Amino acid sequence: MADGATGGTTGSDATRSARPWPDAHTSPALVAEDWARSGVPLLTGHADGPPLLPPGAAATFASWLSDRVAAAGGARLDGARLLAERAALGGRGRRGRLSVGGSCRLLPTRDGWAAVSDARPDDPLLWSALIGRDLDAGALPGRLADWLAAHDGADLDERVALLGLAGGAVRPRSRPDRACPLPGAPRAGAGLLVVDFSALWAGPLCAHLLGTAGARVVKVETPSRPDGARFGDPAFYDLLHAGHASVALDPADARGRTALHELVGRADVVVEASRPRALAGFGLDAEAEAARGCTWISITAYGRASGRVGFGDDVAAARGLLGTDADGLPVFAGDAVADPLTGLLAAALALSEQPGGGGAVREVSMADVVTACLSGSGAGEARVVGHGDGWLVDTGGTAYPLSAPRPRRPAAAAPASGADTADVLRELGIRVP
Repeated sequence: MADGATGGTTGSDATRSARPWPDAHTSPALVAEDWARSGVPLLTGHADGPPLLPPGAAATFASWLSDRVAAAGGARLDGARLLAERAALGGRGRRGRLSVGGSCRLLPTRDGWAAVSDARPDDPLLWSALIGRDLDAGALPGRLADWLAAHDGADLDERVALLGLAGGAVRPRSRPDRACPLPGAPRAGAGLLVVDFSALWAGPLCAHLLGTAGARVVKVETPSRPDGARFGDPAFYDLLHAGHASVALDPADARGRTALHELVGRADVVVEASRPRALAGFGLDAEAEAARGCTWISITAYGRASGRVGFGDDVAAARGLLGTDADGLPVFAGDAVADPLTGLLAAALALSEQPGGGGAVREVSMADVVTACLSGSGAGEARVVGHGDGWLVDTGGTAYPLSAPRPRRPAAAAPASGADTADVLRELGIRVP
């Protein structure tokens, strides 16, 4: 099997491309089969307890989207299995109310539950400001838990928005705040120039999938702020960035700003995950680029108008994509599943003919993507049961073996930050004064 394929098939693989958009009419048995194949249940629950089946149809949603990418010339990957491959590469497992990656916690509030992330170096200081006490990183979980237990979720949501923290109250599953955008008729990815400003997982996965469809991908970082994923699992970073060119430009420098604008002006697709005011600070105008024919993919946590920040674990949890343990209490469902779901949808949108033709700004909110996955059919009464040395997803009529996450392997190492700056500018005819 060619490098980059997820490997393995199920009886439904031959018909996946004909699947409709997952909705309330989607067969619960199909949803159960997709969850079983994804490996996500093995990342849901307590380490010393059984795997659990998440709610909704995220694995079916992911499979549908990966088929849309393949229809545009991308690699024929199994989207369901992409949801768990970061954890598989890192050898990580389920941890209950601590996220698989270890940077997000589920904690009770006075009126429910909240998900709070402390993935960034400045987060302990910001959480200290939220609760009004000086903290060190070691004291954070306990004191933050005490503060949350004495406050309502609405109070938390207001404060995290003001301080730029990633977290929020877990709210009941409901209709999306905005309609989740759907991809249109596929367009070929071959020959597209993609400029990728994004970091971490969702945006880089989008760019990676565009690369498998034949697009030329140029990753852009600033010299002072490289992608934080470079300091994480190197195999996962290489998987998403191998074969891409790396450019480092400083928009605070006149020459770097000029080169940045010219590079964006040549792009067929731009992928970014920044708040609009940050882009404005770079002098970039998404609407103007769309008007000239560019497809601008804008990935946010809660929408471009919100300004709230978020990561895959806390956004998924806040929107209700959680497992439920034997005591009826929430646990994390998979590994930051809002990220790969959003990356898949973003790629499918970028590889679609845009509404009205020409360019467009396509907003992809992680929160809305998660809610869309929860608003349709789920797996019904299916549950995970033990079977010999393994596990099955049992629908009451059919049982599907629960597959362990099986990651793809990087084809090569990703380039160092800025390694290709001079070559890319020269090849594109960008002359910096």
